[in-house]
Amino acid sequence: MDIKSEGNAILLSGLKKHFGRTRAVDGLSFEVPRGQVTAFLGSNGAGKSTTIQTIMNLHKPTAGSVEVLGVDSCRLGPTQLQRIGYVSENMELPLWMTVKSFLDYCRPFYPSWDQAFAEQLLEEFQLPLDRKLRNLSRGMRMKAALIGGIAYRPELVVLDEPFSGLDPLVRDEFIRGLLRLTGEEGWTVFLSSHDIDEVERLADRVVLIDSGQKKMEESVERLLETSRQVEVACGDLPKDFQPHEDWLGYRRAGRSISFAVFSFDGDEAALRAAFPPSAVDRLAVREMSLREVFVSMAARWQGKEGV
Repeated sequence: MDIKSEGNAILLSGLKKHFGRTRAVDGLSFEVPRGQVTAFLGSNGAGKSTTIQTIMNLHKPTAGSVEVLGVDSCRLGPTQLQRIGYVSENMELPLWMTVKSFLDYCRPFYPSWDQAFAEQLLEEFQLPLDRKLRNLSRGMRMKAALIGGIAYRPELVVLDEPFSGLDPLVRDEFIRGLLRLTGEEGWTVFLSSHDIDEVERLADRVVLIDSGQKKMEESVERLLETSRQVEVACGDLPKDFQPHEDWLGYRRAGRSISFAVFSFDGDEAALRAAFPPSAVDRLAVREMSLREVFVSMAARWQGKEGV
């Protein structure tokens, strides 16, 4: 095992996955450190689900490699899978089973299954044991899938869009439960989600991808610490004034200018210095949410910035 992989639950090195001429994943490399929650973000079609399915050995890499718990993903077997919890919005559940029969079916596959823990989760999630899965709401089915995926206390939990279609109350319960469990159990969590506001509550780190390629890998704390939205009220500016190449989401409307910066060090004077002398009437700098950071970056990747 590579020494670098020892501190990581997942390690991707130059991963490529092609479907015919379509490059779903194109040279992706990143780490998922043990004991942390890593969020995997990208727009629809960015390659997130394909990456996760390759990590879980549901797809074979076209090139590159994936290590999961120190083992090549192509060699994941029962021993490793007993240490991994996987829940996806696309997973097919045996809808004809009741909640009880579904969990009874799952239990023998995992020697470490903790029945007391499963019963605790059932009570917290208020799942009716005698109801068939087909008669449950989507949110309730996702809760059942989560219990089936974590009742054996896995070292690594992989979640692919677990909040999709959940109403706000169920989503909040789900997240509060996950936060408590990751804190108490010290699990490693790899989470893909479009609910970026919720990700900000959960994640220690983020990996941002677009078109199957990594665009950023950073701790949430560091990313938010150095990201700022800037609003500038200007006097007369030369018609040929050009924004700095590092300003994202640059907008100019009359005498007002706005843009985002992602390497802010607290020096507002440096921002003012980017404009002609005496051109700035007012400059305001504010913190950004993770959603705002993602939207600004996604606009740059997709060539949708307005100038």
